[in-house]
Amino acid sequence: MFGLLINEKEVKEMEYLIKREMDEILFDLKDERIDHIIKRAMEERYKVLFTLFRRVASPSECLKYMRRGRKDRKKG
Repeated sequence: MFGLLINEKEVKEMEYLIKREMDEILFDLKDERIDHIIKRAMEERYKVLFTLFRRVASPSECLKYMRRGRKDRKKG
């Protein structure tokens, strides 16, 4: 386990970068041309990013990026 001291400006920057990456993954998951195996890897990456995001973002921001299940994955 690691500890990390960062200031408020750095927290906001991390939050922004993680949100941008998660938005890109969510966009790509809707693309039907992408193979399901690759989408599975993208979903795993999203889970890791969301775990990091939960550590720096407010609960209301986290709710915006929380995926509910198959319904979210199939809808476009």
